[in-house]
Amino acid sequence: MTYSAFPKDFLWGGAIAANQAEGAYLEDGKGLSVVDLLPTGEKRRAIMKGSVPSLTPLEGEFYPSHEAIDFYHRYKEDIALFAEMGFKALRVSIAWARIFPTGEDETPNEAGLKFYDDLFDELLKNGIQPVVTLAHFDVPIHLVDKYGSWRHRKLVGLFETYAKTVLERYKNKVKYWMTFNEINMLLHLPFLGAGLAFEEGDNVEQIKYQAAHHQLVASALAVKACHEIIPDAMIGCMLAAGSFYPYTCNPADVYQGMEKDRESYFFIDVQSRGEYPGYAKRFFRDNGLNIVMDDGDAEILKAHTVDYIGFSYYSSRTTSTDPEVNKNQTSGNVFGSVANPYLDKSEWGWTIDPLGMRITANQLHDRYQKPLFVVENGFGAHDEVDSDGSIDDDYRIDYLKRHVAAMGEAIEDGVDIIGYTCWGPIDIVSASSGEMRKRYGYIYVDRDNEGHGTLERSKKKSFGWYKKVIETNGAELEG
Repeated sequence: MTYSAFPKDFLWGGAIAANQAEGAYLEDGKGLSVVDLLPTGEKRRAIMKGSVPSLTPLEGEFYPSHEAIDFYHRYKEDIALFAEMGFKALRVSIAWARIFPTGEDETPNEAGLKFYDDLFDELLKNGIQPVVTLAHFDVPIHLVDKYGSWRHRKLVGLFETYAKTVLERYKNKVKYWMTFNEINMLLHLPFLGAGLAFEEGDNVEQIKYQAAHHQLVASALAVKACHEIIPDAMIGCMLAAGSFYPYTCNPADVYQGMEKDRESYFFIDVQSRGEYPGYAKRFFRDNGLNIVMDDGDAEILKAHTVDYIGFSYYSSRTTSTDPEVNKNQTSGNVFGSVANPYLDKSEWGWTIDPLGMRITANQLHDRYQKPLFVVENGFGAHDEVDSDGSIDDDYRIDYLKRHVAAMGEAIEDGVDIIGYTCWGPIDIVSASSGEMRKRYGYIYVDRDNEGHGTLERSKKKSFGWYKKVIETNGAELEG
């Protein structure tokens, strides 16, 4: 596998999120955020969907985000390892509640601002560009309690204030920004994606799509602010991507695949094209949804579209209209899917489809004609530490090299891809399950699902593989 397609300034790197890596969940003035209420175990998924028993952590539950991998205190050690691999970029998120602990404080928390100053300085010192997500599954709990989170218009202005604050603060340090991580996750895990909690009798679809509108307007206002404050910066959106394949060539299956894709494309259509597509307007009509839009919203959306499309890709999905076929389901980055008989699966049931990466990249390029940025892609697996301390994760290398190769093919196809920040270059808490056992990293972190361990870092075999990929700018994928 050799590829000369990657541009010389291609942004090779990795991606983490504040809530899955930093820990220090109430340190230096930080407020509670939505992920701080997600325990491990069987209750986690129900809470992520909006069945929230308490807006404070409960006794007897283990909340993995509270300490995570302690990146807050260990970031210099971790960045040194990223630099050793040759990273050109590291995607991180800013914890909104670290800057505005309640979300509506009159002044920002200086200790929180200083942490990110120090983090970005350390990255830049090591030749690594920060790629910063403004909201990565992160809403201050005070705003959930007081306003019902993004269902309330008030959050648009509060988010704009937060965005302007950090854009102004870091304008000389950060040139790549994103607004909302996997914005389409709002429809599938509403509390995780948008801090939405529901009660008996709520019109859940109405609330979700009203919240979506508020996020879309807030995203456009953040784009406006970025273009005004940092004219040479790029700011993008972020999609949890992966095409839906029809299970058969039955036109009903094909149409359903298109509809499933549109559930996600809806968000990016608005952020990239600046207006609600016709199919969304029909969906609102057909389902009796009345999305309240303020005067001027349409103009804001139209005038402030994103510069690039960031997306995560882990697997493709498959859909069927046949009830018998639908009995055979598998998982994958939260999206349910019919099991695809042509694809293997990870131990967590996520299909492994490198060609799907190329298909998805081409579809996004054809649809939007904007630069793409692969900001998440990785392989979650249980890693065994050998007696000599080594970790031979050949399965991860195999997954990643085939996906990087597919990305190279997409670039050969003419798709403009500006970078690749694979997910979890260091082991972090899994967003979907709260586990540490589900590891993505090139760097092992000594911590288990119950929070035990030294947090010591060590290199896996894939560490050397990715270092070689970056050294050769993707020309050598075999290691």
